[in-house]
Amino acid sequence: MADIARLAGVSTSTVSRALAGSKLVNEETRSRIMELARSLKYTINVGAQNLRLKQNRSVAVVVPTDAKVHQSLTDPFFLSMIGSLADALTEQGFDMLLSRVDAEQLDAAATPFDTGRVIGIILIGQWGHHDQLNEMAARHVPLVVWGAQMPQQLYCTVGGDNQSGGKLATEHLLASGRRRIAFLGDTRLPEVEQRYRGYCSALQSAGVDVDPALCVAASFLPEGGRLAVAELAQRGVQFDAVFACSDLLGMMTINALREQGRSVPDDVAVVGYDDIELSSYFHPPLTTVRQPVREAGRAMVAALLAQTEGQAARSVELPTSLIQRASSR
Repeated sequence: MADIARLAGVSTSTVSRALAGSKLVNEETRSRIMELARSLKYTINVGAQNLRLKQNRSVAVVVPTDAKVHQSLTDPFFLSMIGSLADALTEQGFDMLLSRVDAEQLDAAATPFDTGRVIGIILIGQWGHHDQLNEMAARHVPLVVWGAQMPQQLYCTVGGDNQSGGKLATEHLLASGRRRIAFLGDTRLPEVEQRYRGYCSALQSAGVDVDPALCVAASFLPEGGRLAVAELAQRGVQFDAVFACSDLLGMMTINALREQGRSVPDDVAVVGYDDIELSSYFHPPLTTVRQPVREAGRAMVAALLAQTEGQAARSVELPTSLIQRASSR
């Protein structure tokens, strides 16, 4: 801007007004300044302008990733949730700034807000740091988290009814005559822990003991299913069904069972979780618990915008439903 001012023989404030379309600058001067700006390939920093004018229209969508296992943003569930949020933000006239943080340092998610780049944060997942999220909320960072409702929670969450979802999946397997049902998922994660509670509740209601040997702390990575099936084989436990805490985990479990010569669903029935689009095209098509992703995107955006306007935003728990397909019939 200083270069344009020098070449045009005017002050930088005049250049600023001309580029902003102010009527205080006469047409001849404005045209000369605009032509110089074009020749110098000058572009306005919209982010800086928004901050100065208090017209920021950007929201950060942050995905925590575990550096130890290198979980990717290309995870199908992450992609579906990001797409839902992008649609919901666009409907409201906002831009989305997508970034990721180390799952062990969730408080770093507040950086785009602290530096003035965005008006608030939507975080996809709590991982194991509920305390860090509470600290962010305590210092009034506008924050909405996709995840489970927790005790003494200060921040707003939007999430599926995980306990009900876990119970639906397990009750379905029990109703089909299965009794040795393996559970695959890392219960250190709040959402998975709630699904496990639903699993235990369904077993106990049916008079079936919860066998710790059937529970494997499988990761959401593609190899998680293969490693979990190998772990069950190493333990020497018999099982006739699997409840996997994600569709990706469920599909990779089916592949691993095939490699062992076991048929799905004849030998082992499998139920996943999330209802990602690929689950209906898999062979066999995967029975799953549907998460209301589209509704979740709108609910998270609405809760965040309410906070930016000084309103209280209540946590929301959305209903889940069982989608029956061939992997468990």
